[in-house]
Amino acid sequence: MSVHMERAPGATARAERPNSRPAGTILSGNAPGRRGFGNIALRALALALACNAAAAHAQVPEAEALDTVIVTGTRLERALPDTPSGVTVIEESVIRDGRQGLQLDEALTRVPGLFLQNRYNFAQGQRLSLRGFGARAPFGVRGIRIRVDGFPETLPDGQSQVGSIDLDTATRAEVIRGPASVLYGNASGGVISVETANGRDHAGTAVRAQGGSDSFFKFNAHSGGEHGDWDYHAGISHLDFEGWRQQSAVEKTLFNSKIGWNLSDTHRLEAVVTALELPTGEDPGGLNLTDLAEDRRQASEDALLLDAGQEVAQQRIGLTHEWSVGARTAIVSRAFYTRRDFEQLLPFSFPGVDNNFITFDRDFYGVDSAFKSGTKLAALPLRYTLGVEAQRQLDDRRRRGGGPQATSAELIQNEEQEATVLAAFGQIDLDLHPTVTLNLGARIDRLELSIDDRLLSDGDDSGDRRFTEASYSGGLIWRYFGPHRLYAQVATAFESPTFTEFARPDGSAGFNPAIDPQEGLNREIGFRNGFGSRLHYDLTLFSVRVDDEITPFEMDGRTFFQNAARTDREGIEAALVWDAGHGLTLTGSYTYARLRFDRFIDRDGNDLSGNDLPGVPRQNAFLEAAWQGQRAFAAIDTQITDSRYAENANDLSVGGFALVNMRGGWRFPLGSTTLEIFAGINNLLDRDYIANLRVNANQGRPLDARGFFEPGPERQLYGGIALRL
Repeated sequence: MSVHMERAPGATARAERPNSRPAGTILSGNAPGRRGFGNIALRALALALACNAAAAHAQVPEAEALDTVIVTGTRLERALPDTPSGVTVIEESVIRDGRQGLQLDEALTRVPGLFLQNRYNFAQGQRLSLRGFGARAPFGVRGIRIRVDGFPETLPDGQSQVGSIDLDTATRAEVIRGPASVLYGNASGGVISVETANGRDHAGTAVRAQGGSDSFFKFNAHSGGEHGDWDYHAGISHLDFEGWRQQSAVEKTLFNSKIGWNLSDTHRLEAVVTALELPTGEDPGGLNLTDLAEDRRQASEDALLLDAGQEVAQQRIGLTHEWSVGARTAIVSRAFYTRRDFEQLLPFSFPGVDNNFITFDRDFYGVDSAFKSGTKLAALPLRYTLGVEAQRQLDDRRRRGGGPQATSAELIQNEEQEATVLAAFGQIDLDLHPTVTLNLGARIDRLELSIDDRLLSDGDDSGDRRFTEASYSGGLIWRYFGPHRLYAQVATAFESPTFTEFARPDGSAGFNPAIDPQEGLNREIGFRNGFGSRLHYDLTLFSVRVDDEITPFEMDGRTFFQNAARTDREGIEAALVWDAGHGLTLTGSYTYARLRFDRFIDRDGNDLSGNDLPGVPRQNAFLEAAWQGQRAFAAIDTQITDSRYAENANDLSVGGFALVNMRGGWRFPLGSTTLEIFAGINNLLDRDYIANLRVNANQGRPLDARGFFEPGPERQLYGGIALRL
């Protein structure tokens, strides 16, 4: 790992952090992606086209054709090859076999276009970005819709968290790259949809325990089955982990359950109950250059002084009713209620600033219903879905001074935040020809956000903002040669500021009137091998223009947001999967993304037009060799990440890195029981790297004193044992 800092114009000093350990750097310097990888984008394009030609003429088995893989996160279900956008489907074995199961990134790193950070800071949550959307978030997820079993983990105001997703019962994940507004409303980047186990497909009982470096311990158990018209599945997991850095311990328990009832041949009812308890989630904070060189394992001074971290309790109940009206017609309706109790002490302290202890009680609930059917239009086959959706978010939010007396300190914020969305949507697939399908979609959202200020001693800062947004998409699928597909899509998207992002820089409550939703136009074209029996490729070229891009800045340790004039995103996403035979599968993915401010003058009058968006590498690659035998499995993978900027001015960049991980296991049949022993090594080559970059942190401080960096751990070992009955 290396960090490169270039002073502002006119200065001559340049500093590079000393590095006494083996570097994980593949690139360094002030210009990410301009050297090192060379013309990989062009090579990837040539490779994909070559694979296209080769696969078109190859005679390969068709036992595992991708035509049987159904994508459900697109509302109108389609076979994967016939989906008119970049999509990656991750199956159960990839999510779980031999993995540590700390965070979602372990399974999703292979997805092109998706960049994940922050596996080891549970107080800030996993940070995800798709095509650069979501990179601005100082914590949690923005710009990406997260769904679990069809229920939203994304709030009406656009905030998402993934900490409540139980990876130990997850059986499948779909990642839809590109605008999600036409599907689910308020989001620019895409959709991550996770499915968990049910009793029909996952009968039996399993118990798993594992331990590893830095006092890592995790235990989980789950059981499922069928009894007549009923089926059930329930799982519980517990994590206790001291962490590699100071002040990074976590204790977390998850419960996930499903109960299904086949009311008749045409009606099915399913209930989902989940719970999250996070009594300990410490926050080590970000380090500056001096701290990083001194001791990578240390927490920031403020994090230790304040004992920074969070506590969370969340519960959700959801009901799904499926009514099959005929062979081609169905009505699917859902209702849910989520309760979240939250408190967090942020790791910053400034003279005269005393506002870093946040608590809220949240109620989030909603309903939706979709009608799906098929007919003919002028003798052409037509499939369609129409639906409505309503959601409401109520946050009783308070803010106080931090420190030992935080819970009794004077309130500086006391307000109720309410977000309501009403939406109607529709999609159609029209077969213009046996080889050509037209896809059209539209959605209209009515979003209202309001604040009821209960702290009137400094004036009444109550207010509301209302937005009516229409989103559209149009695409074509061309089955141009056997199993091969060419698709093209154009789609619009919008993304509103969240309640957090509406905060006023002057410190008062209420809405910042100077920030508005961002609007995006996405264009993409892609090639896909539709079978994937032995060889499957996926190539997407995209271009996104965003007006009024929401971008962060900091004052007195707090993050605020403003609209940049316009940004452009252009890139290529490629993936290749080859079943080499004898149980060996080779997987590779590559992303090149040029994400930049097209026009942007910041609050200080600096013209940042042409600069790269911070926090996201231009290039990212993944390689894996995985072997699956009758009683054993093994895998080795490498993530190669380009350098990336830490702030809008592009004065400081973090060198790229290459991480190598290994895992494997053995299964032993013991009558009706299977014993599994597994082990893994993360960061096999013991590289220094930055696991999370806090973009635009601590503005107002000198560049080398700003706490951008959360270093990742050195080599980590883990192992475990599982019993399957």
